[in-house]
Amino acid sequence: MIRVPLPSGRTDAPRPGTRRRVASRAAGALLALLAAAPALLGAQEPEPIPAGVAPPPGPYAPGVDAVHYEVEVGLGAGQRTFAGRAGIRIAVEAHAPELPLDFTGLEVTSVTLGGAPATWTHEHGVLRIPLAGTVPGDTVTVGISWRGTPDDGLILGENVHGAPTAFVDNWPNRTRFWIPTIDHPADKATVRYTVHAPEGWEVVANGHLVSGPVPAPADAPGPADGPRSTWVWEVGVPISTYNMVVGAAEMTVRTVGLAACGAAPASRRPDGCVEVTVWTFPEDIDRAEPSFRRAAQMVDFFTDLVGPYPFEKLANVQSSTRFGGMENASAIFYSEQGIAAGRDIEGTVSHEIAHQWFGDAVTEASWHHLWLSEGFATYFGDLFFEAADGPDAFRALMEESRRRVVGSADSERPVIDTAERDLFALLNDNNYPKGAWVLHMLRGLLGDDAFFRGIRAYYATHLHSAALTDDLRVAMEEASGRELGWFFTQWLHRPGHPVFEIEERWVPDAQGAAGTVELVVRQVQKAAWPRFRVPLEVCWGAGPGRVCRPAVSGSAEDVLRFRFETRPDGPAVLDPDGWVLKKTRP
Repeated sequence: MIRVPLPSGRTDAPRPGTRRRVASRAAGALLALLAAAPALLGAQEPEPIPAGVAPPPGPYAPGVDAVHYEVEVGLGAGQRTFAGRAGIRIAVEAHAPELPLDFTGLEVTSVTLGGAPATWTHEHGVLRIPLAGTVPGDTVTVGISWRGTPDDGLILGENVHGAPTAFVDNWPNRTRFWIPTIDHPADKATVRYTVHAPEGWEVVANGHLVSGPVPAPADAPGPADGPRSTWVWEVGVPISTYNMVVGAAEMTVRTVGLAACGAAPASRRPDGCVEVTVWTFPEDIDRAEPSFRRAAQMVDFFTDLVGPYPFEKLANVQSSTRFGGMENASAIFYSEQGIAAGRDIEGTVSHEIAHQWFGDAVTEASWHHLWLSEGFATYFGDLFFEAADGPDAFRALMEESRRRVVGSADSERPVIDTAERDLFALLNDNNYPKGAWVLHMLRGLLGDDAFFRGIRAYYATHLHSAALTDDLRVAMEEASGRELGWFFTQWLHRPGHPVFEIEERWVPDAQGAAGTVELVVRQVQKAAWPRFRVPLEVCWGAGPGRVCRPAVSGSAEDVLRFRFETRPDGPAVLDPDGWVLKKTRP
């Protein structure tokens, strides 16, 4: 995901700026409804709950696991209302007296359990369905129908050119505003979508196209304000709820290439490739071309570097997302404004495509470990430009990230900030550029062979599941044979970064030109920040005459001594190749 700026800020460039938060609506009392008698109560659309509130610590929806969603939605041209129904297959893993589904702001019209009418309550943003008589190991199917005007999640409106559109925008926990789900990143499931949309619209969703467009049946849900077509999409590998999206509008679709040929196990194509496409509003297709021209090349790069491409296809879609880019699995949504303005968003494209591996296929099991998604996408997105455009392009991107971190108020808090309850506040400089720098420093510490071996093992182990930071630590320790607890603790669980001051003295021998450089290295960052253990290089000179020595700074003041046969040229430079996140004072 790439954050978008405030109106007076920067554009949606490779480096995320300050993100506009979703306006939270005041939580209200929700009316409890009984499925057996909805007609007696009349149509009710409960007040929505606030979006982006972190759940309390502990298991989420304990004892139940959603394994498959069968989702059907009906849309109308220019309509602000819609209707839907879903069949949700639930695995009962432990004693669970009820199934809690996150759902808010829409009228529930019926609920069934195993095909029979069920009792239920709907209050405070949770639809609760009793599971009496179930035992661990059971699988049950819940059916739910609903209608109304979504308060969030499904954005029904007009695009930048004034044409009607419908796009889903879920992050972080806004899926509950349009379909009932266990709305948590660790609860992943397969999905099949049936979408009834106005005739002439294109419909995109996660996964592969099963059928469509075909004429919609007469009993299709939703506002039938004209002829409609039906599309069926299905994603056959489990994805998190915030990745579950559909988009519908008048669009132009172009193929930019095939990728991951022979390395895309979910592909439904006979050649084993994934098709990489661009979906834009008809007015904007030429403006989009420069940003997406290397999208297939990006997929190939990440496939070779990390592992097989995890999904059936890759669609890059102009949409009404609130973000500069949103990484929805196999159907990335991009800011309609950025594309319509003709901005070069290639950095955003690389970032979102990297998310297909990190964030989508391997998902953070807790929102507070968001760096496993955003830090990875930031760093690996930049690695594409290192490979495609050269080391100087990569170094410029990393320097931009470093400047953001050392100048950010987010440095006052740790990357893994469990005290933060506002999930939107996690879209900060800690989880994006600092997370990228944590990976870069780990690469510098371990070397390329061990680092990428560990990354590939982490990806393969947690493919289509969820992981925490300790899972990454274990993979990197196994790949390198080194204990890394200290590294993860100081960079992810503590605030700040080192700020260095150095003082250099040359102490010549009594006779001859030989002598010793005494280098006093002080860490002068804020007292509330740790003194960092930092392996680094100290170098003198430049070009072929440059000489370097390994060193470690780990306290408020370290005196480092280096023996030379002749006095080295120029002043000492700490970490001249830029492997350490730091600030150096003159």
